[in-house]
Amino acid sequence: MKSEEFASTILFLTIFGAFGIEIWWKMRTFALSIMAIKTLSILIPTYNDACTSLVIALHQQAETLDLNYEIIMADDGSTDPHVKEVNHTINTLPYCRLIERQENAGRAAIRNFLAKEAQYDWLLFIDSDMVVCRNDFLLKYIQTDDAPVVDGGVSIGPRIPGNLRSMYESASAHEHIVEKRRQKPYQDFHTANFLIRRDLMLAHPFNQHFRHYGYEDVLLGKELEQYAIPICHIDNPLSFEIFESNTDFVNKTEEGLRTLHQFQEELRGYSRLLDITSRLPHFPIRLWHKLIGRLERRNLTGSHPRLWIFKIYKLGYFLSLP
Repeated sequence: MKSEEFASTILFLTIFGAFGIEIWWKMRTFALSIMAIKTLSILIPTYNDACTSLVIALHQQAETLDLNYEIIMADDGSTDPHVKEVNHTINTLPYCRLIERQENAGRAAIRNFLAKEAQYDWLLFIDSDMVVCRNDFLLKYIQTDDAPVVDGGVSIGPRIPGNLRSMYESASAHEHIVEKRRQKPYQDFHTANFLIRRDLMLAHPFNQHFRHYGYEDVLLGKELEQYAIPICHIDNPLSFEIFESNTDFVNKTEEGLRTLHQFQEELRGYSRLLDITSRLPHFPIRLWHKLIGRLERRNLTGSHPRLWIFKIYKLGYFLSLP
């Protein structure tokens, strides 16, 4: 009797397993058949970042889809010889190519350059420090037909104690969830991971006056709103888990604050910092920064940074700019 029960169990599992595999295959085939996007240019601007793992992950996914695609990485004048050598391996992958520029043109210009180099109707821009964290990342994008611009968002990797960027991003992780981004689709538009029609990107390029770090994506979001071009926010993140040193992050933050200060009239209404500083008394904050700013910076670039000090430092630095 036991042998008959065992045989029946094996037969059931065999039939069920075969049936399950058939259902899975039919569902996959159907999903591929309804893809809204048939051609895609994946564009990765980079500067001193080794991107081979990112490109390989994207290439592996693209190869499983019924999709005409290309992956183009543009090196914006990197100065690290090791990074440049590692990135050359991208050229060995089918439909992938690396373009090296000798001079740094800036974050806006390199993205506009990539849009012109692309041959397909849809562009997927991805920052070079992102990590692919889901197996259906590309599939989810190419099934999207809700809007001419789609923001997939980012997720934040594990918190690293003592790393200021990791601490800052972890504390702000709730800002990246899709429900939050949909509340203010243009103000919360970011270009680390977004899809856009090529004709729109060429008609509304990044402002190339933004040569330095920060806010070129914010201004693009503002322009899209002015032209009533809808942005669809979806839950299709890449993972942000490659964090620079504390000193590099503070330097980058200061550069971004200088950019914000330079273009504050254009960015007013699209920057929380501008909204906050417009309601605060400037003189006491400038005085505090003059007296305490160096000590704050020493904490932030050290091994035990504090986020509350980071917030105060940003206010003081910004309001102290000439």
